[in-house]
Amino acid sequence: MLKEIFLNYLFEKHILVCNRDVYEDNVFEVLFTLANMFNICIDKGAKYAQRGMINFVSKQLGESVPEPFYKGFPQSVRELSSDELLFDQLVHYAITYGIGDFSKAGESLFEENFDRIAFKEDADVKVFSIVSEDEAYDILTQITDGLLLSTRPLSDSQYDLVKSFICDTSYEIKEIASKNTCIRLMVDLRDIRFAKFLYLSDVIKVLDEINYTDYKNKQLNKLNLKNSDRKFITSLINELFKTSRCDIRNCYEKKKIWNGLLHHIHYKAVSDEAEEFVEAMRSDRNDSVFSEFERAMRENSIKTAVDTLKRNKGSASVLRNINYLISRCDKDDLDYVLKNMETDNTIVLIQLLMQYAHYKKDGARAFKFTKHNKLKVHVETQEERNSRRSCISSEALDIVTNTIKENIKKNLKGRLDKVYIDPDMVNYALPLQENTSQGGFGTLTRGSKIQIGETKKLRVFTYWEKVNDIDLSVFGIDEEGNRKEFSWRTMAFNQSKAITYSGDQTSGYNGGSEYFDIDMDKFKKLYPEIRYMILCDNVYSGKAFDKCFCKAGYMTRDIEDSGRVYEPKTVKSAFMINCGSTFAYLFGVDLLKNELIWLNCARDSSAIVAGTTEMDFLLDYFDVTDTLNVYSFFEMMACEVVSDINDAQVIVTDKPVQTDGDALIIREYDTEKMIAYLNK
Repeated sequence: MLKEIFLNYLFEKHILVCNRDVYEDNVFEVLFTLANMFNICIDKGAKYAQRGMINFVSKQLGESVPEPFYKGFPQSVRELSSDELLFDQLVHYAITYGIGDFSKAGESLFEENFDRIAFKEDADVKVFSIVSEDEAYDILTQITDGLLLSTRPLSDSQYDLVKSFICDTSYEIKEIASKNTCIRLMVDLRDIRFAKFLYLSDVIKVLDEINYTDYKNKQLNKLNLKNSDRKFITSLINELFKTSRCDIRNCYEKKKIWNGLLHHIHYKAVSDEAEEFVEAMRSDRNDSVFSEFERAMRENSIKTAVDTLKRNKGSASVLRNINYLISRCDKDDLDYVLKNMETDNTIVLIQLLMQYAHYKKDGARAFKFTKHNKLKVHVETQEERNSRRSCISSEALDIVTNTIKENIKKNLKGRLDKVYIDPDMVNYALPLQENTSQGGFGTLTRGSKIQIGETKKLRVFTYWEKVNDIDLSVFGIDEEGNRKEFSWRTMAFNQSKAITYSGDQTSGYNGGSEYFDIDMDKFKKLYPEIRYMILCDNVYSGKAFDKCFCKAGYMTRDIEDSGRVYEPKTVKSAFMINCGSTFAYLFGVDLLKNELIWLNCARDSSAIVAGTTEMDFLLDYFDVTDTLNVYSFFEMMACEVVSDINDAQVIVTDKPVQTDGDALIIREYDTEKMIAYLNK
């Protein structure tokens, strides 16, 4: 039987796997139970249905979820006064944090007995297929191939799948496009053979990974490596010299760190080239490419600066420094920069296009970057704004943006023959930088949009074990960026039919849960000034998510008071939050458009209370599909976009399809297939 990590990942792709060692004749009963309990319909491989699949699906979709503080949520909450709600929570806090009683989850003092309406709603069908273990192995091979072709860092769930598949099978690694992925594999497996995908300058990245993962140290100027790690790094350096993968000039960029490392590991050169390298790192000179580039920029020689980058680091490096270059350009220089912007690195082009879609000439800019698969955010200070020099004029911005678009079209043109693209694919974003995302059922690429029906109520949830207190929060944001908080601190006075909270659960070590119900129409009438919502999860207990068990997701309901609080049939997503921090962004909501926007982003933060961190930058994700989306991406690659699905060689859709041929089908959740096309 396949390992759990493989089964879980395939479940995200709407695939169940048949255990070859189990033969059963109660197929109908299994299919009926899957449909009745979870609204799962099996469109292929129904004959492989097995009883074990019921428990497996239950675990994935959360059949046994802990009760919230108010077990009659949301009906019972709305029947209590603000004073009763506040008193309930104060008593609960006194027991939990005053007396120190964490023995059982808290319950309301004022909640009366209630009778739920039987659940009779029409929930959306979840279409799955069942495959044999051999078929599953082939699918996992294709997924691993696609992920290893990605030039961008993988999310933790993607990386764990790749690592497990490499370790547990005879998978032959042909290529690793991302140095981040290669370095993580090398460090985790302590396998020097991965050196064939790296260069000498990458050793500092290897050092950073070891220093962070094994020593929880982010400072490379303060090393205290064990002898085994010193030997490993020494072996890596020697292997790179042995295989002539020595880009010594690029090592000058981290010259000071190299000096400290060589001293710390007591490195002794094993060849003339290694001796030359050691002397270079210890000398006073700096022959790095960026030193030459900066000299050209100081002399206002833009053409020389561009030539230096392109000759030594490629066209992608020109693009990564494009703001700096353009901000110093006159018309002739701008023409020269534009001529040297061509690159076959489509992802860099698309990322730059997205950046310019939100470019701010005035006002504070928010810089987003990732480190160790967690999001870091820096908002410009007033002093930084005053000293800013890299400003781009509106005219130059338009010219550069149009050039980028033309280069993207040129790179993608003619990659595919006949393609059918469902019109709804305009709502899905491309997987450009998903390494801070969590994995699980129903997850989509950041910035993807889900239309919420006019009559639907949105129920966002989180549930957990192995930690006492996790908080679910909602923040309303108006057009000017002002915020209104809906959380454990404020909800005693905000509970209504527009937004209802299940109560702050603070002693849920053995199982806790929290929910928000949001009626979009009623909320807009009650809070007309609010345009957007941001939903967050944070661990108030201070323990990182990866040290406990936590899931989050959302449901859509017609009658919010019917059925159980957690009704698996209505679950649209249920994903694991297992990042190494205490803070995660879940979803956004655009109230004007009635859309849920995927965020699913781990923040590099030790904050234990929501509302203490910046959030406005998240609004950049609300309109990424207006710039480029899955529909327009495949449209640019197609020689012909066909209207008849049976004429297509590639079908891009978020709906069940029946075709006459063997067309490749790409779903909204098939990020690995999209990654493969992005990196061709």
